[in-house]
Amino acid sequence: MSKRFVKKWAEPEKMGIRETIRPPRPLRPRIEQAARRVEVQIQRLEQEGSRLTARDKSMFAKIVEAYTIHDSQRANVLANELTEIRKMEKFLAHAGLALEQVVLRLNTVSELGDTVVTLAPAVSVLQSVRVGIAGILPGVDRELGQVGTLLSEIIMESGQGTSMILDFGAANEDAQKILEEAAIVAEQRVKQKFPELPEGVPSPGGQLSISKNSAEP
Repeated sequence: MSKRFVKKWAEPEKMGIRETIRPPRPLRPRIEQAARRVEVQIQRLEQEGSRLTARDKSMFAKIVEAYTIHDSQRANVLANELTEIRKMEKFLAHAGLALEQVVLRLNTVSELGDTVVTLAPAVSVLQSVRVGIAGILPGVDRELGQVGTLLSEIIMESGQGTSMILDFGAANEDAQKILEEAAIVAEQRVKQKFPELPEGVPSPGGQLSISKNSAEP
């Protein structure tokens, strides 16, 4: 870890005229603040996921009931609706897991010392989650946008702006891996969490994925 980074991590550098008007803040509290804000959004996703889980259980019970009385038309209509609910549940699980990886990244900046390598993929993941969640939870979308802006400012102010440009490709590749791993785990969790429909009723499928092409640090 460079001495320059250590100093900026703990305290701002000496101020010039411009900095005197608007003094720079040390990196540590700003990154910790960003991590806390992301954690709040993870909680909001979990709350929405719990709401959808309750709807899922209710819908599943109605499908079983319709199937029991041989009302296949109603069972199929409800199954289609359950499909959309489970797509959304899968997406929220995917987004939450991706954001958990962002928090882990923020918590390891002090250990790695390379702000660009650590934060650039996190910014990419935040942008990708935002694209997918914009029409679902606008409040989360706005908050993640503000956190992404904060982290981008930290990257620039850390004095590593030049290397950030060179690391765009690596950052996007790293972010892509995070999203893919989160998608796999989310898929497994949803399958384990919810029962399959009775034989003869279309099984909910499909996946609402976080955009992979929107990752731009």
